[in-house]
Amino acid sequence: MTRTIAVVTGTRADYGLLRWLMHELDAREGVTLKVVATGTHFDPAFGETWHAIRDDGFTIDARVEILGHDDSAFGVALATAEAVRGLAHAFHDLSPDLVVVLGDRYEILAAVEAAFLMRIPVAHLHGGEVTQGALDDGIRHAVTKLSALHFVAADEYAARVRQLGEDPAHVFVVGATGLDNFDRIDLISTDELGDRVGLDLSGDFIMCTQHPETTLDIDPAAFAAPLLEALDKFPDVKVIISKANADAGGRALNDVYQRYADAHPHRVALVASLGQAGYLSALTHGVAVVGNSSSGILEAPTAGTPTVNIGDRQTGRLRAPSVIDVDNEASAIVDGIRRAMSPDMQSLAAAKKSPYGRPGVAPKIADVVATIDLAQLAVKVFRDLPDIPAETNE
Repeated sequence: MTRTIAVVTGTRADYGLLRWLMHELDAREGVTLKVVATGTHFDPAFGETWHAIRDDGFTIDARVEILGHDDSAFGVALATAEAVRGLAHAFHDLSPDLVVVLGDRYEILAAVEAAFLMRIPVAHLHGGEVTQGALDDGIRHAVTKLSALHFVAADEYAARVRQLGEDPAHVFVVGATGLDNFDRIDLISTDELGDRVGLDLSGDFIMCTQHPETTLDIDPAAFAAPLLEALDKFPDVKVIISKANADAGGRALNDVYQRYADAHPHRVALVASLGQAGYLSALTHGVAVVGNSSSGILEAPTAGTPTVNIGDRQTGRLRAPSVIDVDNEASAIVDGIRRAMSPDMQSLAAAKKSPYGRPGVAPKIADVVATIDLAQLAVKVFRDLPDIPAETNE
């Protein structure tokens, strides 16, 4: 019997992590893939990345356009409400048997809210992780509680999902989905990458992605100032800055980056999206990955590139030995970049040690979602852990 599986993608980032699973599902007998695109995919300010979905040969079966120009906390809350409405309509029209989501953004919370209320089981990728410097942390755990299947990146994360009361039989340790890109995408050369961004990358260059820390109430210019001051200390190193995402404050942060790039046109390039091949090539060819993106934690170690991870956005995630954690202070970031560029750290990173497994994740997930008995996912039962005492704060 054919089952319809809807995959929801809201950003360039999660699409890059879902892409190979979508290909696996699309090729399976007995599976009808439906693609639901939402979030920033249709926003010119973020590169209109729905084109990448189409260019990969997928049909976008439902377009849920939700994002306006207000990325304040209030605006994001309103966008979430709009997303629930739009995604409910999409699921009503597509009638999926299962919905697949990844991560911890507000449009993903909206998707699982709609699916849960419509009694459609949800498979969630990358649950159980902790990122103490972002509101995503709470969203991720909420998504876990509304999901029926869980595909996690490491044993520690599986334990945390079980701690949240999820059925151990429905928790699968598969590794980080982004690692599949290393086996399936052909890298472009440094020269071609330089042509794309408009810089001569023949020397050292840094790949930089700094998103807002959504638990902080800080002016975007003040938040970005330490990073930009640190980058000024390396005048001979080129910098590719990937625009911040659509979290609260993201647009204002991108305005700061735009002014910085405009002031340093021969050294700095600001890009809305490099595409999967371009971004993976930048991670691989760069001398360091700098910022607070999850890609510096999850993928850069497998690319063999040191990471300078700034601030608390990724606090709580497992670390490879090539990840250098620094405070969001100019001197600390400078020290981190110098350490990343040192021969010792370059050699350590080249060993490509990662706590997130190896490529080959998508087929593992597809095997489960394509064959599992959906009837057993209809009712969720909270599983208590026997060693947690029933204490109160009376």
